Amino acid sequence: MRGIYHRQVLQRALGAQVSARALAAITRANLNQDNLSGLVGHPEYHFDDGLFAESLKYIEDQRALAAQAAWPAKAWAAFGRLSHAAQDFYSHSNYVALWMEQGLPSPVNHPERSEAKSKDPDRALRGAKDWGWPPVTSIDGLDPALLKHPRLRSGRVYWPVEALWILPPFRPLVKRLVPKDSHAWMNLDSPAAGPLFPYSIEAAVQRTLAEFERTLAAIGEERGEEAVKASRDM
Repeated sequence: MRGIYHRQVLQRALGAQVSARALAAITRANLNQDNLSGLVGHPEYHFDDGLFAESLKYIEDQRALAAQAAWPAKAWAAFGRLSHAAQDFYSHSNYVALWMEQGLPSPVNHPERSEAKSKDPDRALRGAKDWGWPPVTSIDGLDPALLKHPRLRSGRVYWPVEALWILPPFRPLVKRLVPKDSHAWMNLDSPAAGPLFPYSIEAAVQRTLAEFERTLAAIGEERGEEAVKASRDM
């Protein structure tokens, strides 16, 4: 997920939950996960390469750090890191497509999707409504069955070829060079990915709020109610 959308997800999920200072610190830590080291050396930060168990462990490890943090700033940083992973789950996996399959033919195979994506991303977003798809807000980002679905998978990043993905003019070339199980083909990182993108954002907002509530509960169990209040910094 591009940084601008991580920011938007955090604002929607936590804007009314924490102070501006806390949100800024959480956001900094979240965005820093996309530094070079995080992108190349830590696929578990992003639910890449099908590393679901490793990514879930990373989230829980960061939650434990937040719960044990002596200072709110350390808790905010840990939550920022785990929130990045939780949000990328929806933009780097086929969760949204699996959710769509429950009531509709898979939008991934919709005959108009590739044309809409390539010619006009805004048209692709409008297409979701035009094709009779459910409201974006109806997605359940925490469906237990889908979170353990046997066909759940995430994109594999084919380095070094996919390093070119950050340069939009090279994206068509990258997609010609890498398999369909790649991040290049599977990602929902921006509206250019097509009409599934807003569903991934909505699911990421739901998951971020749920992870925040779980983290506050862990802080309360570990350090008490005063630490919870300090973590909100309100």
